[in-house]
Amino acid sequence: MITLAAVSAAESAAAAVNVEGLISDLALILILGAVTTVLFKFLKQPVVLGYIVAGFLASPHFAYLPSITTESNIEFWAQIGIVVLLFSLGLEFSFKKLVNAGGSAVVTALIIVSGMLATGYAIGRLMGFSNINSLFLGGMLSMSSTTIIIKAFTDMGLRHQKFASLVFAVLIVEDLFAVLMMVVLSSIAINNSVEGGELLLSVSKLVFFLVIWFLIGVFMLPSVLNKWRRFLNSETLLIVSMGLCLGMAVFSVYCGFSLALGAFVMGSILAGTSFAERIETVVSPVKDLFGSVFFISVGMMVNPDVIVGYWRPILILSGVVIAGMILFGTAGMLLTGQTLKVAIQSGFSLTQIGEFAFIIASLGMSLGVLDTTIYPIVVAVSVVTTFTTPYFIRMADPCYSFLERHMPQRLRFLLTRYTSKASTESETGQLWRSVLKRYMWRIMLYSIVLIALTLISLKFFIPWIAAVWPSWGRLAGVTLSLVAMVPFLLALSLPASKRVERQRLVAASARFDVPLLVMTVVRFVIGLGFVVNLLGQVYSMTLGWTFGLAVFIVIMLAFSQNVRRRMRSIESRFLDNLNERDLRRTGRNNNLVSDMHLAFLTVGYDCPFVGERLSHSQLRKLYGVNIASIQRGGRTILVPGADARIFPGDVLGVIGTDEEIQHLIPVIENQKDNADDVATGDIKLTSIQLGETSPLVGKNSRTSNLRDTYQALLVKIQRGDEFLQPDGTTDFAPHDILWLVGNPRVLSALK
Repeated sequence: MITLAAVSAAESAAAAVNVEGLISDLALILILGAVTTVLFKFLKQPVVLGYIVAGFLASPHFAYLPSITTESNIEFWAQIGIVVLLFSLGLEFSFKKLVNAGGSAVVTALIIVSGMLATGYAIGRLMGFSNINSLFLGGMLSMSSTTIIIKAFTDMGLRHQKFASLVFAVLIVEDLFAVLMMVVLSSIAINNSVEGGELLLSVSKLVFFLVIWFLIGVFMLPSVLNKWRRFLNSETLLIVSMGLCLGMAVFSVYCGFSLALGAFVMGSILAGTSFAERIETVVSPVKDLFGSVFFISVGMMVNPDVIVGYWRPILILSGVVIAGMILFGTAGMLLTGQTLKVAIQSGFSLTQIGEFAFIIASLGMSLGVLDTTIYPIVVAVSVVTTFTTPYFIRMADPCYSFLERHMPQRLRFLLTRYTSKASTESETGQLWRSVLKRYMWRIMLYSIVLIALTLISLKFFIPWIAAVWPSWGRLAGVTLSLVAMVPFLLALSLPASKRVERQRLVAASARFDVPLLVMTVVRFVIGLGFVVNLLGQVYSMTLGWTFGLAVFIVIMLAFSQNVRRRMRSIESRFLDNLNERDLRRTGRNNNLVSDMHLAFLTVGYDCPFVGERLSHSQLRKLYGVNIASIQRGGRTILVPGADARIFPGDVLGVIGTDEEIQHLIPVIENQKDNADDVATGDIKLTSIQLGETSPLVGKNSRTSNLRDTYQALLVKIQRGDEFLQPDGTTDFAPHDILWLVGNPRVLSALK
């Protein structure tokens, strides 16, 4: 029975939260957002501009309509919008894609951030701002807006183009740089100098937590989700995915980072699972709702009085952002070997500042070092550049065409040659880079795991067991800690390359024997260092060095074989989880008999068999496969009959050979919106120089069967300085360079 006291308490709580004001504010901005977005759709303009107009109309600066009652309400919804938007971005941009695009993205982001930071500082000094204000201004102007670009690309249908994936990689790297920049700016504001130790600690902390989150998440989440698969209908999957997103966001803040970073990390972890498409589908309405509130909140910051009073600085800084981003973004892409067209498209897409500019401005205000006039100016610049972003994205192709027509012939030749050289590499160089990358990743990953185990042991486990067992507690704690570290010490110390690879490197040139030897020594020294450090922290460094070497040798000799097999199993599970999305589609890990296996394919909306019965689809006759199951939502149809129909979103369990399934995948999953599901990081435009013993010598593009045998597309034949069109009549000769699109590892057999 509800008492009067309970009703009174509920009314008091509602008054404290101001529920009516919260609902009325949300209703106002959503109604205005609906009207303006429909209008902008009718005018064929980007929807994000409509949201900004709606925000201005809902703000107190527009007196002809009711305005919101409490700005903090909208800020609250906007923060949720940023979290969900970054989570959705992570679902489409896995760690695997980030690593594949990493080199180009890091170099380009570094050029943009450093160039815009210096330019912003110089412009600030010319405008009469102090050193610290100019430095903060440069920091605010150096970060493009991830959310605005995502929305613009989505509205314009550009998300699956090559330059869009590169731009996304640059934006994520910029967000990571922003965390470091905030530490540097805080140090300068407080101490009037950059604290090198604090900066190094911040970088190390960021890398440490990113790797730990990644390793634990990839190792555990796919297995847990697969175990719960039969319970995960759309409703439950939405609750689970949003719980993981918000939980990681909160944990990220607890670790000293932003909500957005944690949400993106969780999205990236889930991107490799077979649930990624379903999660993206169920989260999409939530993303659209709260994302619109975020863009509306940006529009609410438009103050006509500020724009009128500071129109000159606003126009100057807007021009600096647009011109600087185009210049530095294009230059960064060109320097990393991208073509002129891709570089210009990328540079023209980055012409705005966004949410991190507001965060950096708020930091300066909270530290009391930022002039109060800078904040509204930066907000106005953000709004102006947000408005112009879609138009500059559209201008990229006409600008490229103009430059292509009027560029001097020599400059065009130099750019083409540089791009060609940047994209080609000798076979030995490619092998050496692959081995070195594997060594570096292995050392970094296992070192971070060992650091985490050492910290847990020293701060929690050893003190706890010493308190429980005072006489032998420390020795037992150290022993158990070393036992827990044994698998990772061995994995760190054992070779990361195959014996055949090492033999090929040494045979290619004697000098490669020295780096391999150095890397072996480095790995052993690092592993020994972890053992010595643990013993030295608990006892003394003298004891650590005295017994550390002996303990390390015992570990290497006594546990090598058994633990090596165990670590191979752990690594195999980790890699399977990391690539689960692709493995589940192709069925490579579901071998049945001989060369047949079970694959799981999601039916796309453009599949030609949608709505048909299995008997009418003739899948067995046309492709040689059998349908073993149909998963539809939370229901699974085992061994479906001939009258079972195929619907979009169904997950078909298909039995067939690798060739049969590969031919069937593009037919079943035919859906334009899901074109990015393919592991595009493994497909590249590459060049192969034919040797005397190449299997292609004497054949041509018709008789070589490149498409079916090697899943490759022949683009051009380079013979000396001449590029020949593959018309089926030109026979391949030794020393010809073939330009192919395909998997470089598969194509290496053609050399």
